[in-house]
Amino acid sequence: MVKVLIVEDEASIREMIALNLQMAGMEALEAASAEEGLALLEQHPGCSAAILDVMLPGMNGFSLCETIRRTDQKIGIIILSAKGQEQDKIRGLSIGADDYMTKPFSVSELLARVEALCRRVGRSAPAPEAEESLSVLVSGEFVLDENRRVLLKRGQPIELTQVEFQIMELFFRNPGTALVREKILKGVWGENYFGDVKIVDVNIRRLRMKVEDEPSHPAHILTVWGYGYRWEE
Repeated sequence: MVKVLIVEDEASIREMIALNLQMAGMEALEAASAEEGLALLEQHPGCSAAILDVMLPGMNGFSLCETIRRTDQKIGIIILSAKGQEQDKIRGLSIGADDYMTKPFSVSELLARVEALCRRVGRSAPAPEAEESLSVLVSGEFVLDENRRVLLKRGQPIELTQVEFQIMELFFRNPGTALVREKILKGVWGENYFGDVKIVDVNIRRLRMKVEDEPSHPAHILTVWGYGYRWEE
């Protein structure tokens, strides 16, 4: 069963989210603080997703997101917050969140986003019969192993989130081709994603920090101004 962690100090909101996740066939793990959330992740390894409120007692949701990302690049993370300023969204996405929703929110929309995240995370363990359709993609000094979900640069592994890995898959399958932001958004987040296209730009910045020798002067992930991005060997 898919496990989803909810870290929210307001009991009514936490319980409402948990109930809807359970009705959708998922297991909801509830925590009222960041510390409780980290303890639950240790007790229940392999969680598919985490929903993190920002304003928590003690450690806040941003710090919790960073802490989780230090040890788990695969779990899908949604930040749920009353902080709706653009800089808050960019901060959350920059430190490792896969998605950001502002309060008040639609429960059905949150559920749709969780389900989309869980589908992406599920790709990290493909069924045996699906493995034959996956492959090892090579681009210059980079190797993308779709079966093992690993990116290598000069033989050294680079830790990527599921979203980052899927963006790299798009690039490797379309080398030298300018990809419009909306195509990247639909290819990675799905046709029914409700969020801002800026999430693509934030993830590209994170990817450049990981794959480029000089992130401020990228040689591989190039910006096509007014359009999108292009991968070059």
